[in-house]
Amino acid sequence: MKWIKRILVTIFGLFAFLLILAIFVKKDYVVVRTVVINAPIDSVFNYIKFVKNQDNYGVWFSKDPKMEKSYKGTDGKVGFVYAWKSTNEEVGVGEQEIVKIEEGKRIDMKLRFKVPFEAEDDCYLLTEKVGSAKTKVSWGFSGSMPYPINIMNLFMDMDNMVGSDLQKGLDKLKVVLEEKKGN
Repeated sequence: MKWIKRILVTIFGLFAFLLILAIFVKKDYVVVRTVVINAPIDSVFNYIKFVKNQDNYGVWFSKDPKMEKSYKGTDGKVGFVYAWKSTNEEVGVGEQEIVKIEEGKRIDMKLRFKVPFEAEDDCYLLTEKVGSAKTKVSWGFSGSMPYPINIMNLFMDMDNMVGSDLQKGLDKLKVVLEEKKGN
């Protein structure tokens, strides 16, 4: 009977330690990746402001070509919502809404994940002219994990996990737009 008590005290102690530790673990995360595309800023921006074009360069959309997609509003305009539903856990269920557009510069979006977990994050695409026919594109993603779930930030590297997918998407966007420019 003593050993059961010791096990329970140990489990409770570990649980209490994790709850206390979570107080000191950061809750917010920010991930940003960039690429320089050999195309003028207006053609790059006019391509990326249409969320449906992410089908051509976003990594998540290529993970399940059979996912169900639905749309509300006018693509490329504030209020447009792109929703997806997939049985693939890497894709899940969620939606992306354009919340602000700074024409020729920046698109801000809300990402609402529903499955495999619930979360609401911010996302943006930013363009910068770096030459007469070169454009730097930054893809940013930020969110927050509430206490005590933020303890997961000790075990998960959001910058690495999300960042590698953002970079793959940007690298693919570069290929798509540079091939388009060549045509």
